[in-house]
Amino acid sequence: MLSGFGNITRVLVNPNYRWYLGGNFCTSTGNWVQRVGMGWLTWELTHSGAWLGVIAFADLAPTILFGLLAGAIIDRVDSLTVLRVTQVLSVLQGIGLAVMTLAGHITIEWLVFFATLHGCISAFNRPARMTVVYNLAGREMLSSAIALNSMIFNTSRFTGPGIGGAVIAYGGVGWAFALNALTYLFFFIALMAIKLASDKPETPARKSLLSSTAEGLRYVRGHQGVMLMMLIMMISGMLARPFTELLPGLVDAVFHRGVNAYSTMLILHGSGAMVGAYWLAQRGSITGLTRVTIAFLCVTSLSLIAFSLAHSFWLALPVMFITGAGFAIMGTGIQTLIQTAIDTEMRGRVMALYGIVARAIPAFGALIMGISSEFFGLMTPILVGATLSLGLWVWARGCRNTIAAQVEREQVSGR
Repeated sequence: MLSGFGNITRVLVNPNYRWYLGGNFCTSTGNWVQRVGMGWLTWELTHSGAWLGVIAFADLAPTILFGLLAGAIIDRVDSLTVLRVTQVLSVLQGIGLAVMTLAGHITIEWLVFFATLHGCISAFNRPARMTVVYNLAGREMLSSAIALNSMIFNTSRFTGPGIGGAVIAYGGVGWAFALNALTYLFFFIALMAIKLASDKPETPARKSLLSSTAEGLRYVRGHQGVMLMMLIMMISGMLARPFTELLPGLVDAVFHRGVNAYSTMLILHGSGAMVGAYWLAQRGSITGLTRVTIAFLCVTSLSLIAFSLAHSFWLALPVMFITGAGFAIMGTGIQTLIQTAIDTEMRGRVMALYGIVARAIPAFGALIMGISSEFFGLMTPILVGATLSLGLWVWARGCRNTIAAQVEREQVSGR
């Protein structure tokens, strides 16, 4: 445990990383405030599980269109500059959403527009963030830096829904969106305080963006360990992760409660994620991380099966905590293994593909679950997805030694 604390404190010695971490916590908290607001407002406007799926899809799907292009661009230019520019755009998006809502002009169509705009910006913002984290921490501290960043992000999953629920209950959803825009501004200020040498390549790229993008896909396909990790994340993202997008409907239609109950469930989900990310941060080493990551695929699948069968609000609460921890450990573990294994010159493109898998694939799952809920109820799609996810764990368990030999070995080889 003490060595784990040492890993964390060594990362925090870097003042640039502290600026990044503080700003990222602010914007992540605001992002969850916006997410709570969008989900609840969508349900209030439509009372439709399908529309909940559409909003989630609109927010996450643009990553598919622009994610690989963003990665190719980030590998050619300074990643910190990309992050600063996209953060300014995020501030403008947040202000626009807040103004439209406070003025009383918001409709479900406008919500789809703002969700899509947010998704387009995030397609460039998120891979830039991952690349900046690597540049701030370096390979030696990468495992602890990613886990610590995940811990901060998942802490925001605890604070964001709590703040969002309170603001919505006492001030209205428009003020929640305004608060989110303010947190985006705080992150931009933190980014401007970071002093980091440019990671722009010294020689201009001679390949076209299309060729560079194709090269990134070939690289992942040729790296067996990274490819299998991506595949596990893609399938589990389709089957298991989208259940949170249905929570506004579940809280109202199944548990017969209001926005405070919705925020409570998200707080517990975030609390579990915070605990899981902290445990991974103090663990430090990547040795055995493949085994841990795949084991928690089983934990999350079983937890979601229990959730889908628990029609009691109080029984669902501990399940939210467990699934939060499981998803955090899985996501952070996979990102750490991939970041450690890949070549530096391919980082932007590979992490953009990771972003597609992590964000866009769950969007398809949310859309499918949302539409299915119109015909089979809100709980049945979750039960089916969790059961299939458990089958994925059985397959992944048989591949874990092959994956570990590829991705855990790479840290030693110094790639």
